[in-house]
Amino acid sequence: MQNHTILLRVLKKTGQYFVLSALCLTLAFGPLTSQATAQIFSDFGLSEEKEMGRQFAVLIKSRMPIIEDPEVKEYVRHLLERLVTSIPPQPFEFEVNVILDDSINAFAVPGGFLFVNTGLILAMENESEVVGVMGHELAHATQRHMASRIEKMKIFSMLSLLGALGGMFMGNSRNGGGALMAGSLAMGQTAMLNYSRIDENEADQVGMNYVVAAGYKPSGIVGAFETIRKAYWANSAEIPTYLSTHPDIQSRIKELGHRISLLPPAVRNRKDDNTTFYRVQSLLRGRYADPTQALRFFEKNTTIPKALNAMAKGMVFARVNRVKDARAAFEEAVKLAPHDPLIKREAAIFNYQKGDHDVALKLLEQVSRQTPSDYYARFFLALCYLEDKKPDLAFKLFDDVLRYVPEDSEVYSYYGRALGEQGQYFKGYLYLAYSALYANNEKRVNFWLDKAKKLASSPADTRALETFNQKLKERSAFW
Repeated sequence: MQNHTILLRVLKKTGQYFVLSALCLTLAFGPLTSQATAQIFSDFGLSEEKEMGRQFAVLIKSRMPIIEDPEVKEYVRHLLERLVTSIPPQPFEFEVNVILDDSINAFAVPGGFLFVNTGLILAMENESEVVGVMGHELAHATQRHMASRIEKMKIFSMLSLLGALGGMFMGNSRNGGGALMAGSLAMGQTAMLNYSRIDENEADQVGMNYVVAAGYKPSGIVGAFETIRKAYWANSAEIPTYLSTHPDIQSRIKELGHRISLLPPAVRNRKDDNTTFYRVQSLLRGRYADPTQALRFFEKNTTIPKALNAMAKGMVFARVNRVKDARAAFEEAVKLAPHDPLIKREAAIFNYQKGDHDVALKLLEQVSRQTPSDYYARFFLALCYLEDKKPDLAFKLFDDVLRYVPEDSEVYSYYGRALGEQGQYFKGYLYLAYSALYANNEKRVNFWLDKAKKLASSPADTRALETFNQKLKERSAFW
């Protein structure tokens, strides 16, 4: 799994914690200038499609805030895997990431990379609606709609192509990424890439086939389109790419509804299993949604289990520094669901932030044993061990976390400083260079890398520097 965001930033003054990205620091897409992005293609075959998709994914994940919470990451990955099992064999692997952006949007780029906004997940009422949009976007990739349009452009540079794709897919982003990316090229190229009405209709039909074959409720895609249409029109905002190509959205919804009516009753009447969907929604809303709106939602909502509701309210209270209310909410959540690892993890993080070390440590050790793959919990457990003067235990946990999120700035920062405190200076400086690299801080990269180079004294150190330079070359292409 790739990660181009900061995992967690511990805000000691406020006791809050957030998933942050380099974009949160710069809030801007810089110009795309480098040898790598200036590559010229006169042909656009499968290998070029894969390379373009890979570079675009690196660009998005290095410039947009990506959610790396394992609860969210694994959820969308599971949805994608179910869909992929229903499609014909493809010449590339599929990967999905969640962007922290409240625009109700999702998009797929050539090469099998799918991105889903948090705004889409939070706006939907059922899991099948999220799956419906993902199926539609997946169909764009499998039918090679974008790749076919790029082929027709004949001659282009990777630089302008990446900018055009950014303008197309991120144009509706509340982060403003699309406009900034598209500023690096003529807007006409972005317009040339827009899906046609035929493309959209085919993605509707093929996407529904994928959704049905994967065992999901077929009406989810219709519900999703209706929700998106109403939300965007009510707010006088732009319709997302996959609904904006042809103005007669209602005719597409009507056609999908007709197809659904022809399906067997057993397929039409499938039920949604929203258990994990509500879990992920609660987590995202508790951590990122406007506090006032989130609390209003949790006070009125009756579909979310009480324990999750209390946990999410605790998260919101913690964000606005209502410590007493947050503590009470987390205590209620743990009492209602004493074996739920997510609830215990969030309660532990709250207690860690508020200085209740022993409570946090006990809960985090329980979660770590219960769900070893929860690297959020293991990250905070490592911090607890550092405070307890147990660096060896902390280092093992940091290594484990980096297997899941190998390009995480914050983990490298804590790890690097802890290594330095233990006298492991070369590795400590190198890890601080990695931290700067994944935070897109060129000045600090050079500062820490220079210190590491001066201490390199073995073939292993030389190989470690060579590996770093390779990653630096790829990443810096988008600085």
